[in-house]
Amino acid sequence: MNVLDSVILPMHREGRKFVAIFALITIIATWLWQPLFWPGLALTVWCYYFFRDPKRVVPQNPNAIISPADGVVSLIQDVVPPKEMGLGDEALTRVSVFMSVFNCHVNRACIDGVVRNVTYHHGKFLNASLDKASEHNERNSITVERADGVKVGITQIAGLVARRIVCFVKDGSSLSAGDRFGLIRFGSRLDIYLPKGAALQVSLGQTTIAGETILADLGDGADAQVGISK
Repeated sequence: MNVLDSVILPMHREGRKFVAIFALITIIATWLWQPLFWPGLALTVWCYYFFRDPKRVVPQNPNAIISPADGVVSLIQDVVPPKEMGLGDEALTRVSVFMSVFNCHVNRACIDGVVRNVTYHHGKFLNASLDKASEHNERNSITVERADGVKVGITQIAGLVARRIVCFVKDGSSLSAGDRFGLIRFGSRLDIYLPKGAALQVSLGQTTIAGETILADLGDGADAQVGISK
């Protein structure tokens, strides 16, 4: 990879219209008052950077549960998952990854599997770093099931700035670990519900990279404890 490849990153198609809008506003603002060119250019570049979609090297570990988001691990808690996710009534470890407006916002699949549930909820736009955002904020829940019955739940949560959750998959869609399944525009959070028996591989405050960072490892001993539908 040369220097240009590390600076000029591919942009997701969802961002094209927004970059075009920012560029048009910059042109109009510059026509009205020339000093506005530089702030407008900076915002346009930021918008392009926000929708960047870099290539990722997915770990070749069949027992790995990979982070679906770039960001920081903001919460690790044992909670009962939402009923619509079909993950049972017992508490599971939930890892929350908070994405700032400077993180890449393309979301990627945690495991190989089939999408079993996609459920959208309207809600508030509280600070996504708060614990109650999981319950009160606008969100989209997805459950992915491996061939052996192991299930991982993922919830895309809107935040103070984020006002649009985008999901590219539906019930029955097949995914491979690292595949793009959605994004959230302008700052947000993802909750990942880990199967019982999964060994946590991250800690609070750790930075994660979507499609690369391993959140948890199922291992050989975990298989007998996960994938039970209730």
